[in-house]
Amino acid sequence: MRLPIAAGAATMAVTVSLYPLFQGGAWFWASLGAVVVVTAVGVPASRYSLPGWLAPLGQVVAIWIYLTAVFTPEKAWGRVVPTRESVVALARMLVGGFADIQRFAAPVPATTSITLLTCGGVALIAVLVDLLASRARRAALCGLPLLALFTVPAAVATEPVSWPAFIVAAAGYLGLLVADGRERVGHWGRAVLVRRASVTARTVADVGPLRLSGKRIGLTAVVLAVLLPALLPTLEPSPLFGFGVGNGRGKGNNSISISNPIVGLRGSLSLPANADVLSYTTSDNLPRYLRMYSLDIFDGQQWTMAGPSGLPEDRISRGPLPPPPGQSRETPVATVTTRITVSKTLKGLEFLPLPYPPNRIGIEGDWRPDRDSLMVFSTEDTAEGMTYTVVSDEPRPTAERLRSAAAAPQQITDRYLQLPRDLPREVKELAARETKDARTPYDRAVRLQEFFTSKGGFVYTLAAQGHGGQALTDFLIRNKAGYCEQFAAAMAVLARVLHIPARVAVGYTGGSRVGDHWQVGTHDSHAWPELYFEGTGWLRFEPTPTGLTGQGSATVPSYSRAQAANEPGDQPSAAPAIGSGSSDLANGSASNPRNRRPELDYGGSGPIVVEEETPLAVRIGLGVAAVAFVVLIPAMLRLRLRGHRRRICSRAARPAVVLAEAPGTVTVRTGLWKQATTAVWAELGDTLYDYGVSRAPSETPRALAVRLSAQHGFDADAEAAVTRIAASAERMLFARTPGETGSPREDLRVVRRALAASAPRSRRIRAVLLPPSTLTGMRTLGTRLLDVFDRLENLRLTGRKA
Repeated sequence: MRLPIAAGAATMAVTVSLYPLFQGGAWFWASLGAVVVVTAVGVPASRYSLPGWLAPLGQVVAIWIYLTAVFTPEKAWGRVVPTRESVVALARMLVGGFADIQRFAAPVPATTSITLLTCGGVALIAVLVDLLASRARRAALCGLPLLALFTVPAAVATEPVSWPAFIVAAAGYLGLLVADGRERVGHWGRAVLVRRASVTARTVADVGPLRLSGKRIGLTAVVLAVLLPALLPTLEPSPLFGFGVGNGRGKGNNSISISNPIVGLRGSLSLPANADVLSYTTSDNLPRYLRMYSLDIFDGQQWTMAGPSGLPEDRISRGPLPPPPGQSRETPVATVTTRITVSKTLKGLEFLPLPYPPNRIGIEGDWRPDRDSLMVFSTEDTAEGMTYTVVSDEPRPTAERLRSAAAAPQQITDRYLQLPRDLPREVKELAARETKDARTPYDRAVRLQEFFTSKGGFVYTLAAQGHGGQALTDFLIRNKAGYCEQFAAAMAVLARVLHIPARVAVGYTGGSRVGDHWQVGTHDSHAWPELYFEGTGWLRFEPTPTGLTGQGSATVPSYSRAQAANEPGDQPSAAPAIGSGSSDLANGSASNPRNRRPELDYGGSGPIVVEEETPLAVRIGLGVAAVAFVVLIPAMLRLRLRGHRRRICSRAARPAVVLAEAPGTVTVRTGLWKQATTAVWAELGDTLYDYGVSRAPSETPRALAVRLSAQHGFDADAEAAVTRIAASAERMLFARTPGETGSPREDLRVVRRALAASAPRSRRIRAVLLPPSTLTGMRTLGTRLLDVFDRLENLRLTGRKA
């Protein structure tokens, strides 16, 4: 009966880790009820030794009844017994739960459908854990389904799993292993009563080593699972607790946690309220797309990005950002200054929303650009609540310039033309069919954009599911319904099929005009493709339908429109440019300002100075010091204990306090003498152990003193010192007064020197740096902590007479 209860408790302990995924606690109480039902069926099945296959079957039926009673009682007979109508209602709610999970980002609202889906999943895990632990007697294998449940928040939530949740989950699993160990011991029959706490206490069997072995293995595994990832160099922090040691590859001294930017895109678009994200103003009063991430890897299922690399010499505080890839010095550009204010509610923003391509950024903190994509990120700072200025040099290409663009270099094509080998044939045929009359890569790109926005019959909806594998084919050929994620991903794939380097950008559209600034909200979250043209660099295209029937704030760049074939000076936005950029173009002097501007002014303030990174030699020195500190912990503990014992001896060496009781008689206070003698004798024992000198438990103090003097060649002073220590110990055990004693501290010092003189050099070094007495004490402390499990297991709520 113990195992079903432990299995249910372990399942519920791991279920606690799901709390970051939900709003409210309805899901928890519903799941708790399901686990109680599974346990209630499992206990009698174990008590009466029912067939192993019967218990899981009964648990599934009981869960079915429970879900019916909780979620569809109005459709059930007597509000409990399932009927055909209740089954159909449960099925519809499950389908709705899957749809709701796809719509919302964590933490999701605790709707009835989501609560039902969560409750059913936890119930199935509980049934599987009970089957492995109570029926198959394989408690260790229960870690697999429990781990599957525990990894759900680690895979979905952006925040790492908290320490309390991990401790509760680990305690539940260890408790299951303990219960399994006790169950196995109990099958051997009546225990031999050898351990007795007191005369009247009930005796228990001494099976400590057998029971503690499973606990030690489990506890060691948990400790290693926590500490080992923290000590290994990784690109990202530990997925469980968010800590780790960065490998330093272009990120200074730390690592950065890179979540999949696509994961929360639809969640942001589906939120009921359009919460404010940021606001900005531009020097030409025109909106700008603000890019955060650049996704360059398509594996056939989803778009992801390689880890960004930010070199210390590229810090934005040191000057201009690296030049945009592919943009030549002869490319006409317009200089635009954008001032962005990020909302304080946007937490954990490690990548800056920026117009592309940025040239200079004025912001406090250690921010660095990735040379290949010009994403700007920080491993130490976040942007919530900050205001920063961006100066960008936006290319102003013409259709003829883009048509005459040279072939992309090898390093671009190798990275941005990669496609999975199993890409569906229908996708390749579609790309060729829709661009069959186009002669240049630019014309093919414009045809692809027209295919999505006007000629292909596509519909904008948030109900679409993914863009990988079969979903990509369904979106392009069959259902033709999706939102910005599907449109951007599909166009980037088709562009690569046509040998146009492409990637997917994720960020925000220009937002809405509010007074003298532009306001960007969660509904302005957006994804779009960027295509590469040699000489101009990366250019934005917009395949997502715009306006009232599409993404409301999305705009099509003018250089990508079909009628822009012969229009010079195309602008990157739908409206004509205003300000210095356009006037430069009119005067024919719009050369790249990177060639003529050594410094830029950020509203009168000078360049932002940030703390320089720690030199490599200093970092190495700090690392060596940290390792040395850890290694020397036993030595420091030994010195601390020795100092404590010396202080006790010093107090005992002070003039004794005498109290006159009768004429001619005195009583000496012996408390300090006994404390000093105990400390000296314990210190002598630790010193002998540190220097590798054996000591039999049955050996008397006097016999030990004689043997030490003979075996180690003590001189007269050392022999007299060890003799006084032994005599003091004997008098403490068998006499009431100390008699004549020497200085305990001086006697210990003489004996220690004599032992060190007779020991080899390696032994002396070990006694100082890694004293065995301290290591043994630490091991004993660990064993006592593990024994606490035994103490707790032997507690009884009600006493029994002996």
